[in-house]
Amino acid sequence: MKRFAIAALAMVLLAAPASVSAWGETGHRMVGMAAMRALPDDMPAFLRTPSAVADVAELTREPDRWKGAGQPHDRERDTAHFVDMIEDGRVMTEQGMSIDALPELKSEYDAALLAAGIKVDDAGYLPYAIMDSYQQLVRDFAYWRVLNAAEARETDPAKQAWYRADRIRREALIVRDMGVLGHYVGDASQPLHTSIHYNGWDRNTPNPEGYTTARVHGTFEGGFVRRNVRFDAVEAAMPAAQLGSYDMRGRTAVFLRTTLGHVVPFYRLEKAGAFVDGDARGIAFTTERLAAGAGELRDLFILAWRASADVSIGWPAVKVAEVEAGTADPWVAMVGAE
Repeated sequence: MKRFAIAALAMVLLAAPASVSAWGETGHRMVGMAAMRALPDDMPAFLRTPSAVADVAELTREPDRWKGAGQPHDRERDTAHFVDMIEDGRVMTEQGMSIDALPELKSEYDAALLAAGIKVDDAGYLPYAIMDSYQQLVRDFAYWRVLNAAEARETDPAKQAWYRADRIRREALIVRDMGVLGHYVGDASQPLHTSIHYNGWDRNTPNPEGYTTARVHGTFEGGFVRRNVRFDAVEAAMPAAQLGSYDMRGRTAVFLRTTLGHVVPFYRLEKAGAFVDGDARGIAFTTERLAAGAGELRDLFILAWRASADVSIGWPAVKVAEVEAGTADPWVAMVGAE
């Protein structure tokens, strides 16, 4: 859905600073904006306004902007942006777990890595950052559903005013949390965020095809994207929606493994000189990866919205579906019983 001119986005992208982080400011904005512009009409109307679309696009950069706060903040959060795998999908080494066998809890993941002699800070925990951010968005949407329904039915002016104010607060949180999820999904579509070969081919591993060992990460995802990738091409390349799975561990593993499969093609293209300005091969590869991130993000937004209809929130807990049906009063659950 084209809700405002692509030219407006172009102005933002041209004005963006040249510093590079994750996909780079340009790439992350593209992923977030493309996902937002593709939302269906049954999503809340406030998400389909130009301001919400632009805000989510900007907030996809937020986890990179957190950096530099000090310790323990930085060390804990910096490792959320990647998961380094070897070519067969095991984390870090042959002793690492397969991406297809992620434990339910991050603490269990950490323990399994440590037992295999792998430092968590070296391996990264991107799949858990994605799953955590998705689950947060489900909760956000669930609270919004309750607030929206209660505000529309409430006859007490004071209570209605509280519901309205809290709904507005929740909308701001939703936009922020959509941006955070967008960042991690964008990272997961960038091949060099899924591999031990994250910044040149790892010098400690066999390199029979002679791939570069130079630091190519930043120049690829930052300047090359900014100068060569067109937003309309990313939108046009977005895959069809895949909305059949609420199994986030399985879905996240599949997405990351698919991205991992693009690591060797990246290095082959780099060796062939494809990542220079104007080269159609490098542009096509990068456009497809950004479009994959935008498509997955769109799908997770939709799935989070659908999942939010079937949960309970607040204390004492109230079912979202019952509030929306008008059969439950959420006042105590929302305001608190004290």
